[in-house]
Amino acid sequence: MSKKIFVFESQTKPLLSRPAFFARLVFNIGIGFFFICISLGIGMVGYHYFEHFSWIDSFANAAMILSGMGPLTALQTKAGKLFAGFYALFSGLALIVVVGIIFAPMVHRFLHKFHLEDEESKTEDS
Repeated sequence: MSKKIFVFESQTKPLLSRPAFFARLVFNIGIGFFFICISLGIGMVGYHYFEHFSWIDSFANAAMILSGMGPLTALQTKAGKLFAGFYALFSGLALIVVVGIIFAPMVHRFLHKFHLEDEESKTEDS
């Protein structure tokens, strides 16, 4: 039996139990955290390679860009400036992706529960 990632129950299935929902939520948070770590690693390598920053300075600058705060250290090379620009664009998209991954189970549960309640009210009216 293969477990499919990011596959939610359909509207015809019952609402997922609370423990299973929390397990799904923790799994998605883990996926989001993994994606952030990979993104941070890409930024660190880029700053280290293009701007010749130390690893700790590369971490600080990559973390600040990834969090949306902006770089700490002035960039000196054209390649470093190009990297920082593309990394900033990537970071904005990464934030949207991670928020989507983390909130998907909650939004799905809300919509699924709302649909089930709507179906129950329709059957009561009939």
